[in-house]
Amino acid sequence: MATKNKKVKSKAKAKARTNAKTKIKAKTKVKTKSKTRTKAKTKVRASAKTKTKTKTKTKVKARVKASAKAKTKAKVRTKAKTKTKARVRTKAKAKTKTKAKVRTKAKAKTKTRVKTKSSVKISRRKSVKKSAPRKIANKQPGQSHDTPKFEFTPYKPKRKETYMSEGQKNHFRTILQAWKRQLMEEVDRTVNHMQGETGNAPDPADRASYEEEFNMELKTRDRERKLIRKIDSTLDLLDLDDYGYCESCGVKIGIQRLEARPTATLCIDCKTLAEIKERQIHG
Repeated sequence: MATKNKKVKSKAKAKARTNAKTKIKAKTKVKTKSKTRTKAKTKVRASAKTKTKTKTKTKVKARVKASAKAKTKAKVRTKAKTKTKARVRTKAKAKTKTKAKVRTKAKAKTKTRVKTKSSVKISRRKSVKKSAPRKIANKQPGQSHDTPKFEFTPYKPKRKETYMSEGQKNHFRTILQAWKRQLMEEVDRTVNHMQGETGNAPDPADRASYEEEFNMELKTRDRERKLIRKIDSTLDLLDLDDYGYCESCGVKIGIQRLEARPTATLCIDCKTLAEIKERQIHG
């Protein structure tokens, strides 16, 4: 019996030892598993930290690159803007220079044209001297467009000479005919000038000056055309013996006024009244 108890006790002790060893092994296994888990967690955390660090580094690098690109683009834009501004300035300077050259050319051409016109007018005056009555002085600055451009010897009436005698009529008839002849020569000269110089110049400034000159000449010729009609009507009045008298009041107009304006149909008083009425109407 004693031996049996001893064997049972030894077996129980062995079982307890094995159980303790298994428990210790299980605990060690659990501890190793927990250690491996913590190591894995630390590794994951470290890898996550490294990934975040690399991401932040890449983001910073991308930002730096983007800022550098933006700076380079801004520099390129500013350079392009400065270049375009410089080009525009150079173009504007070139345009101003060309305009100044064109103006100087136009001024020189106008001066030469004025000189040629003055020479032509002098030659025409010489030709008019042969056909028209004798000239004494140049045209006064106060004369209007209805006055003749040439001067003549004023008529000196004789003693006890009647108003609008044959001598006076012949005097005014010669003045009117010479004046009409001069206007017709001006019209012919304008037509020949327009046919000769077509104005198809390559330079736009020259073309503009040609057109302006032609327009001015056409306006003057239109006025002179109306004046030629007026001269024809006054010549008809001379033929009808109605020349030299006012149309409104019938008073004598006077030789001096008719010499100043041969186409006058009103006396000084009626003309002044008509001008006053026109000013009141038209302001």
